[in-house]
Amino acid sequence: MTQDRLLSLAHAVGVQVDWTDFGGVERRVGRDTIRAVLAALGHDPRAPQGALAQWRSRPASDLMVVQAGKAFTLPATSDHARLTLEDGHGIDLRPSDGVLSAKVDAPGYHTLDLDERRLTLAACPARCLTPRDLLGRRGWGLGVQLYALADYGPFGDFASLAPLATAAGQAGADALAISPANALFPSAPERCSPYSPSSRDHLNILLGDPSVIGAAAPSPSLGPLIDWTSGAAAKLARLNAAYHVFAGDPRLDAFIAAGGQELRRHALFEALEERFAPTLGAGNWRRWPAPFQSPDTAEREADALGLGDRIGFFLFAHWLADLGLAKGQAAAKAAGIGLGLIADLAVGLDPGGSHAWRRPQDLMMGLTLGAPPDAFQSAGQGWGITSFSPDALVQQGYGPFLTTLRATLRHAGGVRIDHALGLGRLWVVPDGARADQGAYLRYPIDDLLGLIALESHRAGAVVIGEDLGVVPPGLRERLAERGLLGMRVLPFERQADGAFIPPGEWDALAVAMTSTHDLAPVAGWWRGRDIEWRGQLGAAGDRDAETAARAKDRQALWAAARDADPTTGSQPATVAPDAAVDAALTMVARTPCDLALIPIEDLAGLDEAPNLPGVVDGHPNWRRRLPAPSAALLSSPSVAARLRRLRAQRPQ
Repeated sequence: MTQDRLLSLAHAVGVQVDWTDFGGVERRVGRDTIRAVLAALGHDPRAPQGALAQWRSRPASDLMVVQAGKAFTLPATSDHARLTLEDGHGIDLRPSDGVLSAKVDAPGYHTLDLDERRLTLAACPARCLTPRDLLGRRGWGLGVQLYALADYGPFGDFASLAPLATAAGQAGADALAISPANALFPSAPERCSPYSPSSRDHLNILLGDPSVIGAAAPSPSLGPLIDWTSGAAAKLARLNAAYHVFAGDPRLDAFIAAGGQELRRHALFEALEERFAPTLGAGNWRRWPAPFQSPDTAEREADALGLGDRIGFFLFAHWLADLGLAKGQAAAKAAGIGLGLIADLAVGLDPGGSHAWRRPQDLMMGLTLGAPPDAFQSAGQGWGITSFSPDALVQQGYGPFLTTLRATLRHAGGVRIDHALGLGRLWVVPDGARADQGAYLRYPIDDLLGLIALESHRAGAVVIGEDLGVVPPGLRERLAERGLLGMRVLPFERQADGAFIPPGEWDALAVAMTSTHDLAPVAGWWRGRDIEWRGQLGAAGDRDAETAARAKDRQALWAAARDADPTTGSQPATVAPDAAVDAALTMVARTPCDLALIPIEDLAGLDEAPNLPGVVDGHPNWRRRLPAPSAALLSSPSVAARLRRLRAQRPQ
C-alpha cells in the first residue's frame, strides 16, 4: 500500500488531507487519522485501491439538483426523453449526439425519464426567501429559549408560545426565534441540551401539553432554575393522564398514519428507552438485548415486553407536541408576527438516540463532530454528536436531509441552521481520539444550498445560517449568494484594531444580534460575569488579563455607541450595566441587517448565559428560567422602554 493510494481514496470520498488552522498554518492530517475516518465512513483503508474502485462504481443517485432557468446536460444513449413537471405537464425532449441539454424554468421536484432510468430533477431557485421578500422591509424579533418561558408548568413548552406571541405581537415583533425543539431522551430529562437530540425529525414530547386539546393549563413553577428530573416526571404524569382520556381522538389516528413507519419506530425506541435506561443508561441502545438493537427485530419482539400501551402513549404524546407547535405558529401569525416562529436545526444528533437506532445507514457512526484547535480551545472540541454521511446523502437522493429540513419547517416561518459551516465541511474525530486528531470532511454544498433554497420557497420561510467561528474563505459570500442570512453578533463585529464596526457598516443580508445562547448577555458581559464563571470553574486562562482586556472592550463599545448616537451619555460603571444594554440594543437596531433578533435575556437586562460551552457540570446549562411570565416580562417598565427604543430604530 502506498501513501498516494491512501490519499487518493481520502480525496475522492471528501476527507480534506491538507487544511489551514486558525493561525494560517498549513496542516496535514496524520495517516492513522485518515485510516480511522475512512474506516468509519465504510471504506477499507487497508486496500484503498479496491475501496476507491468500489466507491467509483456505486450506483448514481436518482436525484439531480439543477438551478431553475439554467441549462443542464446529461449523457444520453436514446433519442427521446420525457420531462414531467410537478403539475403533471409533460414535455418531450430530444437528445442530440449522445447528450441531453435542457432547462427547467419552474422550481420544484420534477421527473425525467431518460434511457430507461427515472430521475428526480430538483429545480431550485437562485436563492432563499429573505425577510425583505416576505415583509417588504427590515424586520426585528425576539430570541427565546423555549424551556425558559415561565407561563405554565415546570418549564416552558409549546403552550407557552401563545402568551409570548400575543405580547411580542403587541410590541410589533416580526419573528420569534426559538431554541431547538427536537426529541431528546424523556427517560433521562437531565440530558437537556437541545443541541444533542435523539432525533431531529421528531419533537420533544416534554414540550407538548394536554391543554392543547382542552385540559386546564398547569400553574407555573417558580425559581430561577429548572429541575428537569422532577419537572419531567410531572409532565409525563400529566401526559399519561391525558392519554387515558383522549387516546380515541380520530385526529391521532390520522397523525400516526401520516407519520408512517419512522414515527412508529421512533415511538418504539422511546418505549424501549423507558424500559432499558434505568439499568443500562440512556442513549445506550447498543447495549440493549440483541433482538432490540435493530428496529426490524425489535418490532417483532416488542409484544414480548408488553410495550404496546407504552408505544401508544408515546405516539399520543408526539401528536400533542405537534398540535402544540402548530398552535404556537398559528398564535404568532394571528398576533401579527409576520414571519412567525423561526425554528432551530441542530448541527448533529446523539449516536445513542432514535435516528441512529432507526437509520444508522444515514449517519457517520464512529465519528463525532467537533472543531479543531483554535485561539479559544487549544485542544480542539469534540461534541459527542454525529451527523449525516455525505456519501449516504448523495446515494439516497438527499432524502434524510430533506426529511429533517421539512420536519423543522413544518410549523415555522424560518429556520436557523446551527453551524452552517457544516454545509461545506465538518470537523470529524474518530471515536476515542483526541479532538485535535480529526479531519475536515467535505459536503456537497452546492446541492445542499440549492435544496435549502427550494424548500425555503415551498415553505415560505427564511433561512439563517450560523456562520460563526473559523469561517473558510469565501463561505460567507457563498451563503449570501444563495440568500442564507449570516449571523452578526455584536461582541464579534470588530475591526482589526479591536474597535467595534459601526452599525451602518454591518452586512445587510444577515441577522443582527446582541448576544447568543453561548455568550453572556450584554449585562453579564459588561459586568464580566462570564470571566467570573471561568474563574469559579477553574478554566484555563489568566483571569487578570481577561479582566483588563474586558475593560478595554467596554471602552471600545462605549466609544462605538457614542459614535452611533451622539446623545449617548457617559460610560456607566461596571456594576450598573443598564445603559450599556440600551446602547447595545440601539447599535444592533440601527444596522442595515434584514433582521434583528434580540435575545429576551438582553431585553430583560439579565446577566447569566443559558449555556457555558465546554462545561458539563458546575454551570446550570439549559436550566435557567425567565424571571416572569411573558406578558408581565414584556410589559415591565424597563423592557417596554427597550421595545420602544427598538421600534424607533427599526420603523415598521
